[in-house]
Amino acid sequence: MNQALTSLTEQLKLTSLDKDTFLGQSVDLFGSGRVFGGQVLGQSLMAASRTIANPKREAHSMHAYFLLPGDTNEPIRYEVERIRDGGSFSARRVVAIQRERPIFFMSASFQAAEPGFEHQATMPTVPSPTSLQSEVELFRAIANELPPTMAERAMQAPPLDIRPVNPINLLNPGAHLPYSHVWFKVNGSLPEDPLLHKSMLAYTSDLHLLDTALLPHGQSFLNPSLQMASIDHAMWFHRPINMNDWLLYALESPSASNARGFCRANIFDRHGHLVASCAQEGLIRKVPAKT
Repeated sequence: MNQALTSLTEQLKLTSLDKDTFLGQSVDLFGSGRVFGGQVLGQSLMAASRTIANPKREAHSMHAYFLLPGDTNEPIRYEVERIRDGGSFSARRVVAIQRERPIFFMSASFQAAEPGFEHQATMPTVPSPTSLQSEVELFRAIANELPPTMAERAMQAPPLDIRPVNPINLLNPGAHLPYSHVWFKVNGSLPEDPLLHKSMLAYTSDLHLLDTALLPHGQSFLNPSLQMASIDHAMWFHRPINMNDWLLYALESPSASNARGFCRANIFDRHGHLVASCAQEGLIRKVPAKT
């Protein structure tokens, strides 16, 4: 496990303050001083899951809202409310707090595996991840034109190996249909801990999702005139998840309006099993030029 993956794994594990309260630390992923949304998604799922007494019950869905930007210099306190433990399902609510203000809240539902009807969407046909360049390689090719913090990070081994199927030119993106496909896995190996793999997937799900809403408009997240932020995020976990092997993120953006972009995605393993789905709406606002 490389140093970046070890650090990310430790972030997701959290420190227990009592049976329903946990403490998380942050990494300034983009040099903005703001907590990456995927981090609080993964940490909140970890916090909620650690209050479930029945080890057979795992999260099958989570629904979250981002309220305030998180500060990477401050720890995040996760307070879990035990809403219900029924005969088949458990429900939890998690509030993430900094400086005694809620910055994020999430509800999650848990269920033990049981037999039932099965069907799923068909996995798209795309090139193998081994035939594609990694996102880091693509960033390194334009490092001299990236913001300094991003250029420095591009020179380091990342925790995730991310490989876009049809990468765009981030500096001159052009207009594209609002669909994209991205392969990803951890850059190393995680222990066989289903909760850790699921939390890592929640973390990763906040990457590339909102970017899909920019594709028809000839924009990329590098445009300094854009203000972008996740508003809400939902995930459904369908089947076992293995972040040590390649997963395909099949993304689309059906709509953008009122300075918001709506995106949704299916996540498949390399064998074609639909392991998870997610949806997100985010702020995409043009910032007036300074005079």
